Amino acid sequence: MADMRMLQHEITRWAAGGPGEPARELAELLGVRTAILLEGLSDLAAVEALTAMRGHDLAAEGVCAVSMGGAMNVGRYAGLLGPTGLGLRLIGLCDEREKPYYERALAPSRTPRSDVFVCTADLEDELLRVLGPERTERIIEAEDELRAWHTFTRQPAQLGRSRHQQLRRFLGTKKGRKIRYGRLLTEALAPDEVPTPLNDLLTGLFRAFD
Repeated sequence: MADMRMLQHEITRWAAGGPGEPARELAELLGVRTAILLEGLSDLAAVEALTAMRGHDLAAEGVCAVSMGGAMNVGRYAGLLGPTGLGLRLIGLCDEREKPYYERALAPSRTPRSDVFVCTADLEDELLRVLGPERTERIIEAEDELRAWHTFTRQPAQLGRSRHQQLRRFLGTKKGRKIRYGRLLTEALAPDEVPTPLNDLLTGLFRAFD
């Protein structure tokens, strides 16, 4: 049975030079109308977590969230999924430093700048700022990684750095950790704590469906 994970896989394969027909067929079968262009898998985990927390189902509402493996790939994905490809509405979430890549890539698709939502540093930074070190460390403890975290903070390279800086670095030190905590940190947010870029992305997305 076709599902959104299959479409995400086929889009990734298409972007890597594979055939586009499987993605076209799945997009039509699933009734996809909108694609969210995300830099990486941790962003995807956060978007999917918040969507579920708010009682929405991306697949049911014709939305495919895509991890592009880096902002520099946005031009490729925009070409495949926008007006010259699948003809989907495109929206994006990116870091401030990557915003020019998005704006250049999305200009041919006539995507409004207001449909690109920008994090000051990155989404992990936004989440950590909201939660703060103490709440984040409790999440790390719940994941049975407190010993690894304490060992990490004693490394010479981490001495003199703020807890916030150390936490940002810790999330990226083990394969899969950043993705897992993208979901966990998002799930720990109260409804009024969602970082502005992430909140605005989903608010704008689902307002269009009302």
